[in-house]
Amino acid sequence: MKERLFFENDYAEGAHEKILQRLAQTNEEQLPGYGSDGYCSRAAEKIRAACGCPEGQVMFLVGGTQTNAVVIDAMLKSYEGVVSPQTGHVNQHEAGAIEYTGHKVLSLPQHEGKIAAEELETFLQGFWQDENHEHMVFPGMVYISHPTEYGTLYSRAELEKLSEICGRFHIPLYMDGARLGYGLMSPETDVTLSDIARCCDVFYIGGTKVGALCGEAVVFPKNNMPPHFLTVVKQHGALLAKGRLLGLQFDVLFTDDLYFQISSHAIRMAELLKEGFRRKGYSFFLDSPTNQQFIILENSKMEELKKEVVFSFWEKLDESHTVVRFATSWATKEEEIHRLVELL
Repeated sequence: MKERLFFENDYAEGAHEKILQRLAQTNEEQLPGYGSDGYCSRAAEKIRAACGCPEGQVMFLVGGTQTNAVVIDAMLKSYEGVVSPQTGHVNQHEAGAIEYTGHKVLSLPQHEGKIAAEELETFLQGFWQDENHEHMVFPGMVYISHPTEYGTLYSRAELEKLSEICGRFHIPLYMDGARLGYGLMSPETDVTLSDIARCCDVFYIGGTKVGALCGEAVVFPKNNMPPHFLTVVKQHGALLAKGRLLGLQFDVLFTDDLYFQISSHAIRMAELLKEGFRRKGYSFFLDSPTNQQFIILENSKMEELKKEVVFSFWEKLDESHTVVRFATSWATKEEEIHRLVELL
């Protein structure tokens, strides 16, 4: 019996073989803990170079939700909340992790996963013009993700506008980069790592979904890491004693452009997948230029396909149709795409 094809997410596999080889080679080295080892230092230096921010500070954490909770809590005052699109990961799929730290998520309308700069500006102006704002949760940070939950991307102009508004209202702009590699390597983007470092006050480069066993690299590009950030990380139970495991993985990913090469592969596989669905006459919920593709399936066809393929439920479209997600990854094989198209 053939195994079912797996397109449910982009973190199903373990890690890229080069990472596994390096972990094995260095396994018996004795190193200091908590990210103070040479691998973390080298990885941070490579990331600063890639981002074009020599004054930047880098901290390695384990996973996306953990990173969002720690960074947001560290950068907000007790009476502040974080502004997010309604579909933002912190608002919908993190089990109230942000609220658990005592900070409210202030949601704004989403447009294919994105915040509109004009609506953000109106919201912030409205808060400060409200004579009762001292009795309200202050907007203390803006959260976006790139790619968004719908695989869509901000343009450079959109990022610059959001950055300008945040600067005018003296609040940081934070980018969730869980799938950042796939956004950067999309042929439809005009955004670079340097643009992100210039426009954002903090962002993270996702490893868990882009070739690593686990790990996210948090970047404070303007030498603006909150005071005693490592202590805050530890308060959250997020400081990994064997920090070498994270630094080594990013050291490998940012050697010889591996991070960007494997991200490009996922995009190529997504384009093959899109072409196959189009050729078979399927409709798309929206046009995603990255590795997440959202397909509209008739419910009976969806149940039939589930017997052979693993994919994600996304949302009900109507009584007889459902939006589902197919995700490619750094490890997706071309023959898997061909098998899927045959099944369709």
